[in-house]
Amino acid sequence: MQGQSTLVRMTGAERFLAAARGQETDCTPIWFMRQAGRILAGYRELRERYDILTLTRTPELCAQVTLMPVNELGVDAAVLYADIMLPLIGMGVDFTIDPGVGPIIASPLRSEEDIDALRIVDPHEATPELFEAIRLVRKELDGKTAVIGFAGGPFTVASYMLEGRPTKDFAHTKGLLYGEPMLWHQLMGTLTEVTIRYLRAQVAAGVQTVQLFDSWAGTLARHDYEKHVLPYSTRIFEALRSEGVPTIHFGTVTCHLLEAMAAAGSDVVSVDWRLPLDVAWSRLDAGQGIQGNLEPAVLMAPFDTVAAHARDLLARAGGRAGHIFNLGHGVLPESPADSLRRLTELVHAETNRA
Repeated sequence: MQGQSTLVRMTGAERFLAAARGQETDCTPIWFMRQAGRILAGYRELRERYDILTLTRTPELCAQVTLMPVNELGVDAAVLYADIMLPLIGMGVDFTIDPGVGPIIASPLRSEEDIDALRIVDPHEATPELFEAIRLVRKELDGKTAVIGFAGGPFTVASYMLEGRPTKDFAHTKGLLYGEPMLWHQLMGTLTEVTIRYLRAQVAAGVQTVQLFDSWAGTLARHDYEKHVLPYSTRIFEALRSEGVPTIHFGTVTCHLLEAMAAAGSDVVSVDWRLPLDVAWSRLDAGQGIQGNLEPAVLMAPFDTVAAHARDLLARAGGRAGHIFNLGHGVLPESPADSLRRLTELVHAETNRA
């Protein structure tokens, strides 16, 4: 994949943002979902002193954790250390985060009255500390590394609000979707409006791209996704188009939804490891970029194995513009940080086009 080129060496921010826009880059950009935390010793030390919500809601601590993987792994983008549940603060929904379980809502939505009571407020009123953290990160990075903001997709956030905790069967969620479709669309409309405001506020504070995490959309059949979820994801990406930042759409177990997710209109679709990258890319819209898609568990193997899998993935990308190297989902907590650092170096070196 190396050859003669007139490209000059780019900063991580330039490299990442160019790839997200489908433009040629000096080498393939790379970052890792859930890179801010988990595998880093400095993060583990902070977690001994602070709970997750304190870290996310204290600007200086949030910025510190966000910057850790940039300094330690050499990635091209910093993803904001936050949680997809934060917009619920302004909506009047109380929640906690159990590190061993995930988000917990003690009083999940169970009635029309519960959904009617959801508030739509200015995100600066609900989570002002988040936007201050973004400003701190942008100032510290000084344009050298891209800053990624994000939100949960309406379906995924709705599932937590309805189930009260992570679930395998999504019984309450699908019960509302199938049994009371008008109420379902009311909930999705409210969440979509909240999400648009929240992401626009992140852009105004300084994020340079946004990713919509619809992690659990893959639990739906394609026709249900197209009817009950896709219109809202489309509305979010349409609203963000005027903001001038590239967008990424993420889901897992979504092989059956790829064309539908692509149709929502993001600049990049993030795919998991269940399809080879070249096969997945062939199913996206023309000109649409792809993010992914190394199996996270591969990082538990010796680095020679990691390198072989990474080279196969890069060969499938074929040096085409629009590829952002990432895992197919988040970094596993047991992953060796050194393997991620070496993987970053490998991707940069073996795709060098400058």
